[in-house]
Amino acid sequence: MNAPLPDVARLLDQLAEQIRPSLTPDTALVGIHTGGAWVAAELHKRLSPVLPLGTLDISFYRDDFSRIGLHPQVKPSAIPFVVEDQAILLVDDVLHTGRTVRAAMNELFDYGRPASIRLAVLIDRGGRELPIRPDFCGLALAIEPQQNVQLRRNEQGQLSLTLA
Repeated sequence: MNAPLPDVARLLDQLAEQIRPSLTPDTALVGIHTGGAWVAAELHKRLSPVLPLGTLDISFYRDDFSRIGLHPQVKPSAIPFVVEDQAILLVDDVLHTGRTVRAAMNELFDYGRPASIRLAVLIDRGGRELPIRPDFCGLALAIEPQQNVQLRRNEQGQLSLTLA
């Protein structure tokens, strides 16, 4: 059964306020498809950085690609700025094992060598398999390993979280 979690708009506001003091005018936001791209778009609205929003689809960079194959909904990555020497704020919806973030960093380095990469996540649910930690986090949850936190977007574009 799915249980409601905190209001996403409130979490996004809190996350934006955490990020704002350390955001420089040249910081580029990059969201990981799909949920991370939604969160990044909302943060981009709240923070109004100079550079356009970037998105990554890490499907080809996953370390389980050879086992599970290609996800049927691959989206193109779009990085509309030069990555070389750029400060990047990488954004994802739910941080779990750290493998998605690792794959996203690998893809970013294919575009160039960023000056820095910081990580913002809406939810940190624990269960890390790699030494990856968020610099900014909307909410840390302690949930059972078999449970999942999912970010959903309805037809009106409103975001909600469910725990399954």
